[in-house]
Amino acid sequence: MGEEAAAAIAVAAAKMDVHGVAFPGLVTPPGSSKTHFLGGAGVRGLEIGGKFVAFTAIGVYLESDAISALAEKWKGKAAEELNNSIEFFGDIAGGAFEKFTRVTMILPLTGEQYSEKVTENCVAIWKETGIYTDAEGDAVEKFKEAVKTETFPPGSSILFTHSPAGSLTIAFSEDGSIPEAGVAVIENRALTRALLESIVGENGVSPAAKQSLALRLSEFMGKVNVQEKAQTEQQPALG
Repeated sequence: MGEEAAAAIAVAAAKMDVHGVAFPGLVTPPGSSKTHFLGGAGVRGLEIGGKFVAFTAIGVYLESDAISALAEKWKGKAAEELNNSIEFFGDIAGGAFEKFTRVTMILPLTGEQYSEKVTENCVAIWKETGIYTDAEGDAVEKFKEAVKTETFPPGSSILFTHSPAGSLTIAFSEDGSIPEAGVAVIENRALTRALLESIVGENGVSPAAKQSLALRLSEFMGKVNVQEKAQTEQQPALG
């Protein structure tokens, strides 16, 4: 992606507010030197007693190279079509670019509660696709160990940097700030992917974040295509 196209993404990546939780348009994730833009954000919650109760607000960020990589297959697709495509979100989770997920508490949660639910969802994904091995079992235990002793009051966050090389960097924040380094790094490609799929995949826990991703990425791909076309037209002819 050219510098001008990347700049267009930076301008377009507006911040979002989800249930009073502010997600900035651009961040540099823990363990990464790359700036990521806000792909989308939404709430996670459940209907309890006829009332929707929000538990967490979730923001999904991607490095700028994600747009050109996704646009090869998905440019020109409407947001609704992207939102209904399992393959599209699989391409995000498994794409050869960094992803960053911020999970901010709206209601208090213990690390043990969070890790049990997350790993349960990941194991369900693995068993459905037939890839659950001892390596994934070890990764689950490392994940639980990294998170279980933490306590997350409202406003605090769990942060995940998903490397395309297969490492998952875990970090914590009490106030919305982003630390430079993580508290743990787990080397397991399946966990790195499944954690994001558990949020915005086929049975993801945040349909709102999924819909937001589809809408914003559809717009971003359109902006970059226009920007890159303009660059090409401005280049002088050779010969």
